[in-house]
Amino acid sequence: MLRLERTDRRLSRTGDPIWDLSLAIPGEPIRHFDAVSGRADRQQADRHRMGTEAPLPAGRYVLGAIEPLGRNDPRELGPIWIGIEPQFQTGRRVLGIHLDPSAGLNWNSGTAGCIGLVRSKDMVTLAELVRRSGANTLVVAQ
Repeated sequence: MLRLERTDRRLSRTGDPIWDLSLAIPGEPIRHFDAVSGRADRQQADRHRMGTEAPLPAGRYVLGAIEPLGRNDPRELGPIWIGIEPQFQTGRRVLGIHLDPSAGLNWNSGTAGCIGLVRSKDMVTLAELVRRSGANTLVVAQ
């Protein structure tokens, strides 16, 4: 199972809050990945409304397919997309886990509301661990 929880840390250049995305696989140590969700100045926006650039709403999600992204996909999504589907009522849709190549670098740091991993190697590692373990659930904390 994956769990996303906000930390007290921030990316130094852009001020984006760092979220901890952890993956628990039975019999293995818990793995942690630094991530962003939403934009730095939109953390208090309505998490259930499309277009607010707020973090993901709290609740349980089901993981979708792990999909490689190509040249025709937006560069800001990185090389891999893992879709996530909320298991509760919300106005948000087209949500996923992806790389945020601008994290901590410029005005485009953060996401429109997805989970954006900060480091490229972490996205590849996460995708392989999810694939290998069969993890299928994400819980987003308050």
